[in-house]
Formats: sequence, structure tokens, C-alpha cells
Amino acid sequence: MSTIVKYHGRMAVKAKIISEEFVKRAVIRHLANLGWSKNLDYDDLHIRGVDIKVTNSKYSRTFFIEAKGASSYRSGFEVAFVYSLGQIVTRMRSLKARYYFGIALPKKSADIAIRRIPYAFAIGVCLHVFSVDDSGKVIWYKPADIKKYQNGYAKR
Repeated sequence: MSTIVKYHGRMAVKAKIISEEFVKRAVIRHLANLGWSKNLDYDDLHIRGVDIKVTNSKYSRTFFIEAKGASSYRSGFEVAFVYSLGQIVTRMRSLKARYYFGIALPKKSADIAIRRIPYAFAIGVCLHVFSVDDSGKVIWYKPADIKKYQNGYAKR
């Protein structure tokens, strides 16, 4: 995780920038703790394909996850969400197999994703959102959770 310094008047404020690598490692750790550790395939930043591919240890459901890091620009949070969504959609080869698909994002980008992803789309393609804060804590939003947050029934 790198840091940038923004100057506001005379004070320097350090803002943490969450890297894609940090997001991937946090999500892998989170999923492994929940039994998603079989056939883990984890690509580094320069290999084509999804960033994380993993199968549940108890049943053979496979997860394909695209991860993005944060940007120092305000518009970068939305860009990270849009890019990750576009990349995971282009990897959805067979929806009949009922794979799980996910996007793993820094919290600010994940908040945008939760607001903007249509609920019916998330349910239809089994799209999950992983939100990673700057301490590495992961919150997993399942497709059904998206509607709850969009309707204001749940608090983030």
C-alpha cells in the first residue's frame, strides 16, 4: 500500500492508496477462511484472465474474481468499478454452469458498485462484490444483499 501526500493549506494529509495486490491478498485470505481454498489460481498483474479463480472445498462451485486497486484521483474510484465490471462480464463464457463471479474493490469503489449494479443483473449472473478497506477487512456482498442496500434496508 502506497501513500500520497495532499496539501490542504499548511497541513499535509496522508491518504492511503490500496493497491490491486493488497485487494487480491485480502480477498484470498477472506475466502480461504470461509472454505474457498481448493484449486486456487491467483494471477499476478501481468497475466491475462481473472485475478482470482478458486473452488469451494466442500462443494464444487467455482468463483471467478476480478480485482482493482484504488486511485489517487476522485474519479478513479468509479473507473475502478467500471473496469472491473467490464472485465468480469467479458469473462462470463457460460452462465449455465452457474459459476460465481465477483469484483473485489477498495471500499469507495465497492460502495459505487453496490449502488449502481442492477439487482436483477447481479442475481442473474451470480455477481458478488467484495469491499476491502485500508486495514484489509473484507465485506462480502452477495447478489441478494445488493437489493437490501439499494433499498436502504441494511446499513454498510
